[in-house]
Amino acid sequence: QVQLVESGGGLAQPGGSLRLSCAASGIVYAMGWYRQAPGSQRELVAGFTRGGSTNYADSVKGRFTISRDNAKNTVYLQMNNLKIEDTAVYYCKADTMSRRYWGQGTQVTVSS
Repeated sequence: QVQLVESGGGLAQPGGSLRLSCAASGIVYAMGWYRQAPGSQRELVAGFTRGGSTNYADSVKGRFTISRDNAKNTVYLQMNNLKIEDTAVYYCKADTMSRRYWGQGTQVTVSS
């Protein structure tokens, strides 16, 4: 019954910035962002644990920042200094007590 609504994807130039948003319809935990590039497996980009700590992929540390608004059940991903290698479909993730939910995915393309 939980739905995740993503926004903010699009086209950016190398060195540019994008901000992704994901809003959940109900109370969820451990929200985060994954991505899947062509020919690659889905990987964690940034996420919150249930305890409130953050995890980042080594490839995005120092460039991406995850934040959240608990009252709105919304998580954000600020992406700065984008690289061509960041091109992927980005998926929002959230957990309930019973299952894991995924957003529809939003395309991020970094190109000159």
